Amino acid sequence: MHSLIARFDRPWILLLLTVLFWSGNWVVGRGFRGEVPPVALAFWRWVIAFVCVLPLAWPHRAQLLPAWRSHWGVLCLLGLLGIAGYNTLAYLGLQTTTATNGVLLNSFIPIVIIGLSWAFLGKRLRGSEAAGVALSLAGVLIIVAHGEPARLLDLVVNPGDLWVMAAVLAWAGYTVLLQFRPAGLHPAALLVSLTAVGLVCLLPFYVLEIASGRLIHLSAASLAGIAYTGIFPGFLGYVFWNRAVAQVGGTVAGLYIHVMPVATPLLSALFLGEAPRLYHFAGMALILGGIFVATRRIQAR
Repeated sequence: MHSLIARFDRPWILLLLTVLFWSGNWVVGRGFRGEVPPVALAFWRWVIAFVCVLPLAWPHRAQLLPAWRSHWGVLCLLGLLGIAGYNTLAYLGLQTTTATNGVLLNSFIPIVIIGLSWAFLGKRLRGSEAAGVALSLAGVLIIVAHGEPARLLDLVVNPGDLWVMAAVLAWAGYTVLLQFRPAGLHPAALLVSLTAVGLVCLLPFYVLEIASGRLIHLSAASLAGIAYTGIFPGFLGYVFWNRAVAQVGGTVAGLYIHVMPVATPLLSALFLGEAPRLYHFAGMALILGGIFVATRRIQAR
């Protein structure tokens, strides 16, 4: 693993690869919706990621018991939201909404983080942040309404978009709670802990999904899709992201997330035949504009 990272050990390469992995995750979730049920995809994704990260976490196993004794509550919440919640809700959304719609709505995450920090942590909302929230929210509404305001007035909304928005809330909550994670716990040990919690949470829902008759249609393609989500966005994306953040900082790294609304529609058009519509571009412009307005002071530091 260290030799693999060393081969690509340039922050911009690591960040671009991570964003491409994450963009591909939305395409796989949409493309294999008929072959791999959403909970099954989330469950096996994290089984694969768990197996991959376990050797990295093993040398730090002595940290786990003290961390769990003092921070079991926050670790459980992080595993529930970031592992069991986010991807499962996103895959549920991709059953009925496009990958392009999904990733554009996903771009709303930085704004939701600002809102949750204001609502629950008492973070003061600056004027620029409030303006950014309003601007991005307008972009979300355009995408959810497919450019037709009457859809909102009549409450005719694609349920897939609502599942994706629930995923956005889950990841934003996870991100806000990360500041309360056990100090000094190695990142690999943290990921193993959270993945274990997520798998325990997902298991009963996976059993219910199987009992309802929703099974994986085994084929070389479906197995490759599951393997992709576990190895690339689930494992390598995490390792590459952490390495790059350690070199350039979270603020600079976070700017690369803005590549996803460009990369995912291109991948969707290439592999799924989902051509972006005019309202996608309008919504994307408003969401990214809102993020820029809300974070411009941070970017200027």
